[in-house]
Amino acid sequence: MSDEIALLPATELLARYRAKTLSPVEAVEASLARTERYDATLNAFRVVEPDEALAAARESEARWMRGEPLGLLDGVPTSIKDSHDVKGWTTLHGSLTMQDTQPAGSDTPHVARLREHGAIFLGKTTLCEFGWKCVTDSPLTGVTRNPWNHEKTASGSSGGAAVAAAMGMAAINMGGDGGGSIRAPAAFCGVFGIKPTYGRVPRFPAESFVACAHFGPLTRTVGDAALAMTVITGPDHRDAFALPYDGRDYSTGLDSRVKGLRIAYSADLGYLNVDPEVAATVGKAVRVFEDLGAIVEEADPGLGDTFEAYKVMNSAYQVPKIHGKTAEQIAMMDPVLIANARIGETLSAFDLLEAGKVRADMAFKMAEFHQRHDLLVTPTLSVPAFEVGRNNPSMLEEVSSAEDRLYCLFNHFLYQVNYTHQPAASLPCGFTHDGLPVGLQIIGPRFSDHVVLAASRAFETIAPFRMPGPPQLDCVNANARDSAQLP
Repeated sequence: MSDEIALLPATELLARYRAKTLSPVEAVEASLARTERYDATLNAFRVVEPDEALAAARESEARWMRGEPLGLLDGVPTSIKDSHDVKGWTTLHGSLTMQDTQPAGSDTPHVARLREHGAIFLGKTTLCEFGWKCVTDSPLTGVTRNPWNHEKTASGSSGGAAVAAAMGMAAINMGGDGGGSIRAPAAFCGVFGIKPTYGRVPRFPAESFVACAHFGPLTRTVGDAALAMTVITGPDHRDAFALPYDGRDYSTGLDSRVKGLRIAYSADLGYLNVDPEVAATVGKAVRVFEDLGAIVEEADPGLGDTFEAYKVMNSAYQVPKIHGKTAEQIAMMDPVLIANARIGETLSAFDLLEAGKVRADMAFKMAEFHQRHDLLVTPTLSVPAFEVGRNNPSMLEEVSSAEDRLYCLFNHFLYQVNYTHQPAASLPCGFTHDGLPVGLQIIGPRFSDHVVLAASRAFETIAPFRMPGPPQLDCVNANARDSAQLP
């Protein structure tokens, strides 16, 4: 029964709280039991706070018994990425250099909104050091493993959040996405993740002018993500550059049909090499939208290969992570992060301005493209999950220069829409023959978060997805292949 409760979506938990057939205490206990059972192997959490969570759950239970829930998420088990501040908890960013950090004095904006709505914080999830790369391992917490195959990476940087979602450790799991860090682990772990329009979710502390990191949820269902979006998009005065609050309930209209939507499908963005199994699985999945009445055509936005500009902006983004650190601290850090940041220190203002021009061109091309197409669908990633202990799959490193191997080589479907500030989601659409999840990405124009969610929900309704069972069971991969059969 505990496993059944832990795997219930937040929407169902809330319905049962309302009917008084389930208590938030039972839900939190079930989530904590899943974490205790599996986290020693998978390493999704940097820290878990069971006493605090259970105390909050008892308060939530009392409110529900009085018929006075605090908000839209009262009693829902929730995890927070360890790069986001939770009042009274430390934020260590996966780095040994942060171990002397004092507990945060306030919540970051989306955490504050979740708390106001009664979400129960279970703990903080793992990430790579300062969120700099596309896999989740760090000097502080070690390796986070894929729930479908423990020898494979969960991707990153929000890998802990994706694992927690997949394994029922929490219903709602907050992540951040500066170059694919929500969508990549969602794809490798077989869950749903959405990166909202930039500025839709207020942030604090402020970001640098490179400004590309979006905050969003990783969940087991699209409905849970929509519920979370309604909460975390609430206004916060600390972000002077946030979008105006529109008061949207993202659950309303979630079941809108995609019939008549103009959907473009790009298998490779016109230049990428995609693993044949990934390409075949996504190509098959795209036909679901045709069956639902959407107008689907193959089309590329014409972005081209912008990797050189990405490298400039990425390396510049790493410099503050080492600035002011002592030699002793530098020695404690991920050496590839250091190498990347050292390149950033050599960049000139002209380099950054030239990369900025490329970025502006990306935004223009995507804005033009969406005049003709409501949505763009692509694979989320070009490869299935690869071995832990690597930053990139060997097949891509073998054809890349030593400098290029300092960067993420498998996120080309992802980073460009960070720079254009568009909403994008990854949803599970099938499996490789080895039982590894494959992700499908849905991209919308700015401010179309609700359309991305509705299209994701439509796909999910036609092609429902089963989460992994206990990782040690031999039948997990077989079940995964069975559940991959689309209608």
